Formats: sequence, structure tokens, C-alpha cells
Amino acid sequence: MGTRISASKVIKYAVLVLFAVVFLLPIWWVMVSSFKRDPSIFASLMPFSAHALWFDSEAYLGAFRDIIIHRNFGRAIFNSFFVTFSTVFLGVIVTSLCAFSFSVFDFKGKKVLFGIVLVTFMIPFSAIALPLYQIVSSLHMVDTYWGLILPAVANGLSIFLFRQAFMDIPSSYLEAARLDGASWPRIYLSVYMRMSISIIISAGIIIFMDQWEAFLWPLIAGRSQAMKVIQVAIADLSQDNEIFWNQIFAACTISIVVPVAIVLPLQKYYIMGISSSGVKE
Repeated sequence: MGTRISASKVIKYAVLVLFAVVFLLPIWWVMVSSFKRDPSIFASLMPFSAHALWFDSEAYLGAFRDIIIHRNFGRAIFNSFFVTFSTVFLGVIVTSLCAFSFSVFDFKGKKVLFGIVLVTFMIPFSAIALPLYQIVSSLHMVDTYWGLILPAVANGLSIFLFRQAFMDIPSSYLEAARLDGASWPRIYLSVYMRMSISIIISAGIIIFMDQWEAFLWPLIAGRSQAMKVIQVAIADLSQDNEIFWNQIFAACTISIVVPVAIVLPLQKYYIMGISSSGVKE
């Protein structure tokens, strides 16, 4: 019996490793290719050789230098960091406050409004891009940081996660705080937010990934070179007459490494937050 269990585990882990290799191999190839010159990249692809998956004898850093110095990619990196982290900060505050009102207060139309919130994260962004642009344009926020940040602050999925977590907090905590004379802001911060750290991290990661990977809205709302984010700057590296492949791979490497470095250490809390947010009434 022990041998059978051991064999099943070996097979399970072998399958998991196989899937990991299949999914991670293209990312590894992109990262390796970012340290090569274009001729070296294609020399090992046609025909394919194992050298395509490994570095040259001397690593070429020119692609990173070119995108930072000549392609103004440093500005795009700054824009992505500023827009993303500003959205995460404001988004966690706004969505948690919204969820707090849904979970604590009773008011007319509460269920209808929450149903609308659920519908919002099921609608593809492309369906609302044009009316959203008209609103942002009427507020004179096109080609500004506010125009890139504010539309992404009210995240429906984040509201849902916070609401489910807040409803799981026993009402006795709320009653005790009210008897002690605590104000609503204090109850929100000291009771509900303090007991929802994993949800804060989960919601923050969701908002972070949505904003970091956003392409369509930054392309529409950020017209000038000074407002471009990473995803739009990568698209600009592909031109009509020439495609700078090693520069594209270098830019993609940067855009991959940043979220991995942030999300990987927090994945335990992210899983805890998602798994704890069951359906509650």
C-alpha cells in the first residue's frame, strides 16, 4: 500500500513538473533572449538548438541600455509604478469602504446595488472603453495620471472579497465597539480592516495585476510620450520597418520580473484571502 501511495505521488509531481516546464519555458526563453543580439536569437531558432534556451558566452546588456536611454523606457517604468501603486492604495480604501457599508449597514436598494457591483467585473473592459473615455475627457483628465488611476480604483471583485470577509466577522465585535463609544471610522480601521489583512493583500494583488497588465485604457487615455506605461511602451518597440526583438524581450523581462517579485512573497496571504471569501448571505 505504501509503495502504491509513493508511486502515485511520484506520478503526480512528475505531471506538475511537466506542466510547470511547459508554461515557464517560453518565459525563460524571453528572459534569456533579452541578453542576446538579434542575430544570435534567430541563429539558434532556425533550425532550433538547445542554445536558444541558454545565454551566450558573453551576456549582451545593450538591449536594456537601449530601451532605458534611447527609448525613454525609464519614464514608462516610473509611470507604471506610480499609476499601479496609487491605484492599489486608493482602490483598497475605496473598495473596503464600499464593502463595509454593504456588510454593516441596512439601506434601501442594498441588494440591488450589490448585484450591480457583481455585474461590473463580468463586463469586458472593451465594452465600456468608449463611454468611459467620454467621461474622462469631459472631466479634462485625458493624458493625466488621474485619468489613468481613477477608472481602475472601484474594482468590483475587490468589493466582493472585502464584503464577504467583513460578513464573516462576528457581529459581537461591532456591538462591543459601539458600546465602548467607538466611531464608525475607528470601527472600520481597528476592527474590520485589522481582522482582514489577508483580504487587503488579496485585493491589493488583484488591483495591482489588473493595472500593471492594462494596455487598452493606457493606450487610449495616455496620449503623450510622457504618459506611456510599460505595456504601451513595449508595443511601440514594434515598428513598420523594423522590430527590435531583443529590446522587446528586455522590456518584457522587466514587466514580468516586477509582478513576480511582488506577488510571489505574498502568495500565501493571497490564497488565504481568496479561499476564505466564500458565499455568505
